[in-house]
Amino acid sequence: MTSYGSSSATSGSRTNGLAIASLVCGIIGIFFFNVVLGPLAIVLGAVGLRQAGVKGGGGMAKAGIVLGVVDLIIFAVLIAVAASNGGFTWYVGG
Repeated sequence: MTSYGSSSATSGSRTNGLAIASLVCGIIGIFFFNVVLGPLAIVLGAVGLRQAGVKGGGGMAKAGIVLGVVDLIIFAVLIAVAASNGGFTWYVGG
């Protein structure tokens, strides 16, 4: 009998979880907490890239590393802009 509806996920091929975590940290780090999530994405991507030969997900790990570096560049640019404008100030109307 022919088996319908079988997927590749049931055959045991799983993507590397560290590569996925690196990619997610890199994407979220662009918008929030880039000083924390950027280095985390780089570290998780490097470990995920080492495991890519066994578990797969090398492309996601590389993308996570690149996004982690972009996160740190964005943070450096924001700090440079804030320093040139006299720092951060909060204005509460009144």
